[in-house]
Amino acid sequence: MKNTCLHDAHIALGAVMSPFAGFDMPIRYPAGIISEHKAVREKVGVFDVSHMGEVFISGKDALRFVNHLFTNDISELKPGEILYGMMLYPDGGTVDDLLVYRMFEPDRYLLVINAGNIDKDVDWIKSHSDGFDVNIDHQSEKWGQIAVQGPDSESVIKEILGFEKASSLSFYHFYEENGVIVSRTGYTGEDGFEIYASPERTVDMWNTLVRAGVQPCGLGCRDTLRFEAGLPLYGDELSENISPVMAGLSIFCKMDKPDFIGKQSLSRQKEQGVERKLVGLEVLDRAIPRAGYPVENAEGEVVGVVTTGYHSISMDKSIAFAMVDSSYAPLGTQLQVRIRNKVFPAVVVKKRFYQTNYKK
Repeated sequence: MKNTCLHDAHIALGAVMSPFAGFDMPIRYPAGIISEHKAVREKVGVFDVSHMGEVFISGKDALRFVNHLFTNDISELKPGEILYGMMLYPDGGTVDDLLVYRMFEPDRYLLVINAGNIDKDVDWIKSHSDGFDVNIDHQSEKWGQIAVQGPDSESVIKEILGFEKASSLSFYHFYEENGVIVSRTGYTGEDGFEIYASPERTVDMWNTLVRAGVQPCGLGCRDTLRFEAGLPLYGDELSENISPVMAGLSIFCKMDKPDFIGKQSLSRQKEQGVERKLVGLEVLDRAIPRAGYPVENAEGEVVGVVTTGYHSISMDKSIAFAMVDSSYAPLGTQLQVRIRNKVFPAVVVKKRFYQTNYKK
């Protein structure tokens, strides 16, 4: 079990800790998940995301190499810009979803990968580097990371942390300053920033924010927030068995760019269709659908399975992501979720359940 650089700070704050992706991580603090969730939706909260992985790719073939690995197209990406996309297996299954940062140094990119996939991803990246003049520099141990999220995040990081340039950033842009990377990104659906720094600097920033009254938030509300905003979680809505086409994320797969790993399989899926698709469900009852619960048609036949489900904190209704047979994926389709020994009616809705006021 690994610890992030903020582990001692979490313990001191009375966080409930639990294993996640090989790290001992805070699930919630004494305020509770509902309070933390509302803080991010209404004001601001801060998360420890130091468990995420950082891999730098540089060299004269860096652009071509990253484009070979990555479903999105970085060929026009300018320094200070970020793209979201995936790395795929040849059959179209997902190795990981990630962010690619175009750094300010020539021919240099940062790949930010999921904590539970770090070793697998690094091995995958290295195993496909033959024939490319690149340097692969895995630096996950050298960086800490916090996410400051919510409507007040811009003013907080300017006034409390002194990042004056933050207001100049548009969504999915970043700048570097004194060894710190500040990006206008996040995983909550709200305005927010992710700040990468040395472990020591990360601890200082965290403590400064908490002393100033910013609500520390755990992985519990990080999941409820990203889910309401329709954002996938690797292992649930994306996996080696779930392609971006199945997950409804084809927009992040640029089929008109030069060949990338998995492109041919995605092309076939887009042309021929897929057997399963990810949908949003609104459950017409207060019963809470959980991951693994079966989804049935009106005749009681199992046609899918819940991947994530909650009683929404922001909307006070039960909602879920579910992977269902494609014929049941159209919006408005009537289904039912089996929760223990009872079935509850549900309807297919858009996966972005909650619309924020933040204009990206």
